[in-house]
Amino acid sequence: MAILLIAEHDNQTLKAATLNTLGAAHHLEGEIHVLVAGAGCTAVGQAVAQLSGVTKVLLCDAPQYAERGAENLAELVRGLAAGYSHVLVPASAEGKNLLPRVAALCDMAQVSDVVGIESTDTFVRPIYAGNALATVKSIDPIKFLSIRTTAFESVGLAGTAAAVETIAAGPELGLCKLVDRELTRSERPELGAAKIIVSGGRGLGSGDNYRRVLEPLADKLGAALGASRAAVDAGFVPNDFQVGQTGKIVAPQLYLAVGISGAIQHLAGMKDSKVIVAINKDPDAPIFQVADYGLVADLFEAAPALTQAI
Repeated sequence: MAILLIAEHDNQTLKAATLNTLGAAHHLEGEIHVLVAGAGCTAVGQAVAQLSGVTKVLLCDAPQYAERGAENLAELVRGLAAGYSHVLVPASAEGKNLLPRVAALCDMAQVSDVVGIESTDTFVRPIYAGNALATVKSIDPIKFLSIRTTAFESVGLAGTAAAVETIAAGPELGLCKLVDRELTRSERPELGAAKIIVSGGRGLGSGDNYRRVLEPLADKLGAALGASRAAVDAGFVPNDFQVGQTGKIVAPQLYLAVGISGAIQHLAGMKDSKVIVAINKDPDAPIFQVADYGLVADLFEAAPALTQAI
């Protein structure tokens, strides 16, 4: 049977998490169909059709999917799921909101945060804040999988375009209405997709110190800014900066941790980074156990010196 992947997009562009989820789908057997549901999203469907491994794009363009509310979208996916062996979404905020609803409507279990695919019914997922990996075998006829996108490589373009099939919309359930949305805009890269991240912790002492020390360094590196939960809870930065088990899961090429001790919950969100550099005055800080390069120094001296040297 075929595999159904739910694309994430903003009706204009495809989100990078979908490319990594498609990479995970390549480890399964069967044709890969991608559902693009939205309003005015034809361009997204055409872009998805160009991706490697995609055999069909299911395009559903209707007003009730303009804001991609989970209630209406779940009902649409439920109607499609019976024709597939696997249903995949990125383990993002949107995917975590959508897939449990679909699985429950189908009276089946979900396997969350998949980081490895051993066979069509056996998957690997982290437990205990990433300190252990569990191998899970699903006996349900449809496998509902949310994919940790940092664990899989993204896919590129194919030589030919897949077929785009327009499908009928599901019902407008009227269960939820979006009143307003406030977006944080920044010239820096988006945290979840950045190749370089400069992240600060409680050791910075204040929000003013965070901005004074880390922003020049991030600007020099072309990096996104992140933070530990302790820094967020202390009010140094907004919570959309948070990296960790209860924040964003990231895996950049370079992760620079400044003044972060390295609690288990934080390590769970960044330990898959390709290169980890830590600056901390405490030589026994847990962050040094996962760091590729560590500097035991006063961050207020080391970080500005690093910025000047770049």
